[in-house]
Amino acid sequence: MLRRFLKDESGATAIEYALICALVFLCVVTALYTYRDSMATMFGRIGTAVTGATGG
Repeated sequence: MLRRFLKDESGATAIEYALICALVFLCVVTALYTYRDSMATMFGRIGTAVTGATGG
């Protein structure tokens, strides 16, 4: 029974996908944190342009 348990790899794929997902999440959060000021400026400019274009 112990030998069968040690050879069982059915959960390995799920763990690998979870680790990849966590790594991608950390990369996205780091990028958003790093570029938050640039993104705020960009979205501010877009909002101003849309407001100006719609006559608002």
